[in-house]
Amino acid sequence: MTEGFHGKYFSVTDPQGVNTVIYRINETAKELQNKYPKYTVERLVFSEEINGNNKKKTFFIDYPQPEGEDLVILSFGEQKVVVNMGFLKDDKVKISKRPLPVKFDTIYSEQTMELKDFKYTPNLRRPITIIDPETTEEIKPMIYLDKNTNEVRGRCKLKPNKSYFSFEIRDK
Repeated sequence: MTEGFHGKYFSVTDPQGVNTVIYRINETAKELQNKYPKYTVERLVFSEEINGNNKKKTFFIDYPQPEGEDLVILSFGEQKVVVNMGFLKDDKVKISKRPLPVKFDTIYSEQTMELKDFKYTPNLRRPITIIDPETTEEIKPMIYLDKNTNEVRGRCKLKPNKSYFSFEIRDK
């Protein structure tokens, strides 16, 4: 067990060409929901070991809730991502029986591409997570105050002609 870690862990095995990332869904306290998003997500840290063509990932949840933890499981493959829901309770992870496959197209180019700033007005009550499907790294927006309009703005560095995967957690 990792020093300073007080929680649960579980493992997932990714076949060759698949890269899984998992998020914990956090619900904001009811008295704060009028100012903050109802749900936020927290990407789980993991350790990884290679076993032949497969990767075994062990994910960690620090201080799990006694009533259980809702999870979003994203498995990125070549030109698609499989979206699954999970639930961690005690020492068991239950995964939904019907995952949602999402296909996307990436435009390939031999030409050098530069990063472009994508500007938007963020809605801080609706946090949206953006992921590069090739690296599975999150694209974090930079939040700043536009002095001309006196509005909070966001800026993301996105590559042109490239697909990204984004999601948010909402009620039904």
